Amino acid sequence: MIPAGGVNCYLIGLSTRRYILVDTGFAMRRKRLSLSLLSAGCTPGRLALIFITHGDFDHIGNAAYIRREFGSKIAMHANDTGMAERADMFWNRKKKNALIKTLAPIFSGFRKSDHFTPDLLLEDGDDLSTYGLAAKVMYLPGHSSGSIGFLTGDGDLFCGDLLMNDKSGPHLGYGDPGDFTESLKRLENLDIRKVYPGHGQPFPMDQFFKINK
Repeated sequence: MIPAGGVNCYLIGLSTRRYILVDTGFAMRRKRLSLSLLSAGCTPGRLALIFITHGDFDHIGNAAYIRREFGSKIAMHANDTGMAERADMFWNRKKKNALIKTLAPIFSGFRKSDHFTPDLLLEDGDDLSTYGLAAKVMYLPGHSSGSIGFLTGDGDLFCGDLLMNDKSGPHLGYGDPGDFTESLKRLENLDIRKVYPGHGQPFPMDQFFKINK
């Protein structure tokens, strides 16, 4: 786990001696992220994929930069692409806030050069074994309409901001309450060992359900 300004980025080592990076943090933490990748052995050419859980600036801030510097591809869900292309975190959200829409790119450090179009669009059920990871993509809308995560064969869930391990708990934000509830219900029927959230420390899934019953 790489802390990047209050948000978690995860660098996953693969048996092929390559890596997958889950989310990229705030743009102002770029140097720290780059140094963390290099110190872990993830040098340019060894990053197989940049997996974006959703399009908020604290998760996409360094995606374009890392793609350029490390020669990787960016993958995310189609429903959040406008957030990255237009620097508009309300592009796909029903609930709007004009002031935050204007100020968020400025305070997050997200510049024109950080805008990007993803190379790959992921859907529910997509197999990440193509990139060396035994995991399936999960469509988990709620926080945003394009929120995704993945569940590994070992039962590890990487879920972005659907679940968070901090004082806010499950994080709806400006998303859709109905989608959020349905995504949570879906998790109840899965064999999940541990959750790797977008914010806070990883935690056992059974801990979440005990607290939130």
